[in-house]
Amino acid sequence: MKTEYDFSNAKRGAVIPASGKTRITIFLDDDILEAFRARAEAQGKGYQTLINETLRAAIQPEHSPVTEESLRRVLREELRAA
Repeated sequence: MKTEYDFSNAKRGAVIPASGKTRITIFLDDDILEAFRARAEAQGKGYQTLINETLRAAIQPEHSPVTEESLRRVLREELRAA
């Protein structure tokens, strides 16, 4: 090990470039976290990946799968309009 290092040309910042993801701290209820972990294990995915997919579907409802509830709502609206 050197007795002295030259940091005159050093740059501050992350060593690894950003990858399009940001590390955050978030508090989730224990039962929610356990449900995501169980689903993720059953699907062979990471629970954080599953949470990310769920949040993405929530902000893009036009790309989310059709649920029974949404189908009933659409049918009711169409029947009222007819």
